[in-house]
Amino acid sequence: MRKTASLCALAALVILALTYLAASDNSAPKTIPAVARTQIVKPPDNIRDYRYCEVIPVFRKWLTLKVEVYNTIGQNNCPAELWAELDAEAMAAAYSAEQVKLNGPRFWVINKIAGRGETAAGKIADFGGIEMKLAATIETKLWQGAVGSKLYQDNEVQRSTTFTYSAGSMVYELISPAGDVYRMQSYSQIVDPALTIADLETLGERLDLPEGWRYKTRILTQNNELTADGLAYVINDELGNSYQKVID
Repeated sequence: MRKTASLCALAALVILALTYLAASDNSAPKTIPAVARTQIVKPPDNIRDYRYCEVIPVFRKWLTLKVEVYNTIGQNNCPAELWAELDAEAMAAAYSAEQVKLNGPRFWVINKIAGRGETAAGKIADFGGIEMKLAATIETKLWQGAVGSKLYQDNEVQRSTTFTYSAGSMVYELISPAGDVYRMQSYSQIVDPALTIADLETLGERLDLPEGWRYKTRILTQNNELTADGLAYVINDELGNSYQKVID
């Protein structure tokens, strides 16, 4: 009798949870509306230390979080006056998103980027007068947290890109206890607005690295490419700098 009561109570909890999820979930696809492209700023041939910004809306469908990453590169230089006016909470409400993350300003530490497939053909969206291109999508589960909220842990990013690091350039790498190498793709001024590319050589002294992790810098003696064929593994440090896993 007691066992039956327990099972009934458990069933009631499951039904209650499913009812809550159904009530709070909109089965219609959620996304940012596309606009016709009107802003074009050709980036330099060498984009190392080139400024850009990202808007990252997060949508939920049941227990899955769908994340869209929009980037200013090729459209504009992320005008500071317009960027400062963006309101993440207001944007989340307007787009029926779980949240919107304002990821910038950022600066590339690669020399060249090439996109393929859907990454190259991403739609254009307008955020407060700043046009951005859909550069990547990410899917995570609700219990895994928002993208970028976990430091020194992989985020699976769906994109097809090739990053080129030119000979003579300094690269900045994190090495995990297992020996996995993550190379910095961009540094951020979100946490430290005064951070510059000149500070990155000694950045390891500022990072609170997990046990067994190392920060390493070196000068490349030849060109090197970091390619993602549909999927990249990206981690973040506590200053908001991002690194992509090097996979042979």
